[in-house]
Amino acid sequence: MDIEQKQAEHIEYFVKQASDNKGSALSSIIVEATSHPSLFAFSEILSVPNVLELAGTENSAFLDLLRMFAHGTWSEYKSNASRLPQIVPDQVLKLKQLTVLTLAETDKVLPYDTLMQELDVQNVRELEDFLINDCMYVGIVRGKLDQLRRCFEVQFAAGRDLRPAQLGSMIQTLASWLLTSEDLLVSIQDKIKWADSMSEIDKKHKKEVDERVEEVKKTLSLKLPIVSRPTLISEGMRRSILNMVE
Repeated sequence: MDIEQKQAEHIEYFVKQASDNKGSALSSIIVEATSHPSLFAFSEILSVPNVLELAGTENSAFLDLLRMFAHGTWSEYKSNASRLPQIVPDQVLKLKQLTVLTLAETDKVLPYDTLMQELDVQNVRELEDFLINDCMYVGIVRGKLDQLRRCFEVQFAAGRDLRPAQLGSMIQTLASWLLTSEDLLVSIQDKIKWADSMSEIDKKHKKEVDERVEEVKKTLSLKLPIVSRPTLISEGMRRSILNMVE
């Protein structure tokens, strides 16, 4: 089962849980969701009306925590830890994994020094163990560890939830892609028309060649009797000569 299918199943489960509960009961659901080892997307849970109703209540900090897991990083959590619920080790791990995904959005070559600073990792061995066991093995990233250059070359990284500020950029990117696709479709249609036209020309040429071949065959068949006449005349002369001899 791939990571996308797992995500869909976990999201469906937690959305249902959030929809069936209100108030303080949602706090434990948010903690469970943000601690889950296979869940890395939270926007659907954030959009549940019951969850949004936590704003302005005594449990609003858990709404902010969920937003942090949807869009934030480990360093951002540390900067806002005083106004957010304290998190458990599984949540710390999750935020660090999400931090790697965020860094991979803008740079496909991640220096070890940057990663160690962002993840609070003390040495290269610890960093590489984290990248292998907690990122690549889990399936959220694929890449190559380059010890010589001291960097992680990202080949694939799972996408995170879109931040509100990213929506406009995403719409613009999709609009540009749509325009490019339309231009490509027109070009393909033009090539298909050209191919059809060339096919018709080839068919017409083949028909003309076939007709010419038939004409040549008819012409040759008419000339064949003329070629045989000398043979008939020679035979007649041979008989006349024989009669005279007798």
